[in-house]
Amino acid sequence: MEDQSFEFLKRLLDTPGPSGHEAAVARVWREEAAGFADRVEADVSGNSVAWLNEPGAPRVMLAGHIDEIGVMITHIDENGFLYFEGIGGWDPQVLVAQRIRLLTSRGPVIGVIGKKPIHLIKHEEKEKASKTTDLWIDIGAKDREAAAARGVRVGDPGVIDARMIELGDGIIASRSIDNRIGAFVVLEALRLLAADRPAAAIAAVATAQEEIGYFGGGARVSAYKLDPQVAVVVDVTFATDAPGVEKKELGEHKLGGGPVLARGAAAHPVVFDRLVAAAEKAEIAYTITASPRYTSTDADAIYLSRAGVATGLISVPNRYMHSPNEMVSLHDLEQAARLIAAFVRDLTPDTDLIPA
Repeated sequence: MEDQSFEFLKRLLDTPGPSGHEAAVARVWREEAAGFADRVEADVSGNSVAWLNEPGAPRVMLAGHIDEIGVMITHIDENGFLYFEGIGGWDPQVLVAQRIRLLTSRGPVIGVIGKKPIHLIKHEEKEKASKTTDLWIDIGAKDREAAAARGVRVGDPGVIDARMIELGDGIIASRSIDNRIGAFVVLEALRLLAADRPAAAIAAVATAQEEIGYFGGGARVSAYKLDPQVAVVVDVTFATDAPGVEKKELGEHKLGGGPVLARGAAAHPVVFDRLVAAAEKAEIAYTITASPRYTSTDADAIYLSRAGVATGLISVPNRYMHSPNEMVSLHDLEQAARLIAAFVRDLTPDTDLIPA
């Protein structure tokens, strides 16, 4: 991976941006896009769009959501302890004893997630899983007034206080990989396309609020506004090369094995076939995943927008999803961007998207 792209990826992953509070990381994305896109804009829902060849045809939307899971303060007790709820889907077990970066109006406040020590837990309760209601955030405040003096209020969001790390052999670990890397890949694809412009108009979109977007999130809003004929969504999927993950249920997708192409549900058959053809022509390794009902990605909102959008879904294998240390291969990110660029270059104003 080129140094500029890698440094951009690090800034994206390290910048906090939980669902509904993506402004800081969206600015990082737009600043990078401004270096090669024709036009960059943001909307009222928090989505960011980078345009290339806007008058072209067909109009293609490349979408990756830029938000991450996090926490939100729900109560501050008289002793200064903060109680919270998850933003998005957490396994409470991975939150125990983590450091938290709270995003207050006065700047970041660091705390730790507390739990009763193992020594004080009754024997019959030791085997029980922790619940979010068993946990709290301790910022070292002596009371409620001291917490307020630091700018902490109910409704403040927060994220795990962790940075991206390199593990060797092109493998990285970080919070926010789901799905900051989707926003990264679509912009890297646009970077490639800017160097060799296609016939199509391309709008790369860093969508907001996917992790809480039970009604479509920012993807629904941006798809309606952009009115694309074609869309490619980039998200993560479960890597099945880790212990205990059932390949018979999920398929065989390993870190470094290339992008994963979805079939079924929101995945349009013409787009799928053209993605496969583009991958094979470019000698990009890929695997296939079955999505017979829904994809649980932005694709579910986009493909039903307006009169319908021919939508494809490309996923990156990810270990330890929705944890403080998700893990992906840089090779898979690069190959996903290459595949999207190759797919878009093959589109023309006459491309027939009606299933045979």
